[in-house]
Amino acid sequence: MEPIRAEKAALIALLRQPQVRWADVTAEVFDAGSASQVLDSYVAGRDTLFPVGDLDRVLREAEQEILGWEAEGIGIHAFFEPSYPAQLRDIHESPPIIFTRGTLRDDLRAVAVVGTRQASPRGVGIAQAVATALAKNEVTVVSGLAAGIDTAAHVATLEAGGRTVAVIGTGLRRTYPAANAELQHRISQRGLVLSQFWPDGPPTKKTFPMRNAVMSGYAAATVVVEAPWRSGARIQARLALQHGRPVVMPRDLLAHDWAREYAERPGVYVVDNTDELLAVAEELVAEAAEGLERLRKPSAVVQF
Repeated sequence: MEPIRAEKAALIALLRQPQVRWADVTAEVFDAGSASQVLDSYVAGRDTLFPVGDLDRVLREAEQEILGWEAEGIGIHAFFEPSYPAQLRDIHESPPIIFTRGTLRDDLRAVAVVGTRQASPRGVGIAQAVATALAKNEVTVVSGLAAGIDTAAHVATLEAGGRTVAVIGTGLRRTYPAANAELQHRISQRGLVLSQFWPDGPPTKKTFPMRNAVMSGYAAATVVVEAPWRSGARIQARLALQHGRPVVMPRDLLAHDWAREYAERPGVYVVDNTDELLAVAEELVAEAAEGLERLRKPSAVVQF
């Protein structure tokens, strides 16, 4: 087995152990310089995990899982592989592994378009206009495949002939909401569907905020179209600012207290029309592309 594939199998085996915290694995493996070494330390130091003689078995099982996923057309990308999106290494919530369907590429010019599931007709119209304009300007539109604003952004991008990336809150074998199954398939054929969860992973209250963190990290900036206080889009705006990613919002959104508060923060841009939004987005994606060159250097990736 190739060294990097063996390391991927070791990472899968490590993540499959119930005692392991996914949030800690990336840092542990990065510090050790090897997933195999971290897995060995769990075997040696935790008698209740599994007997030493079972190490070869769990590695074989992990390799069989990888082969099965690949046979389905699922891409598996460990954080130490060159194929892993460089921009995700730049956030605290960087997942140790991601699963993909579709075409994975750099997407240096990517903007997230998000908003409430209970979208108003005006909000849907804004999302469609924004996504269409970004797509025609060769900017990848990122969203979360949720009902409402997300769906409007994905569909408008596809209709404009652009590239869209869906960062989902379930495993790739599932769809939430179920009504978006056909849309999820279309995106996988013409863009990318990305998940940080096991392929069979169900939707939960925790998975969607985790999805928002990855969506924020993947994109150079986030456009919040329409979002009340209790919404994932507001959570993403907060996460984006924590990640050092700019947030763009239409002036209409200032009807909400939280939006007026955020508008006072550095890195938040309030725009009055689509042309102004495009001008801001173009400046932001250009700056982000320059910064990503640093993250793409070999020194930023664990070497084996």
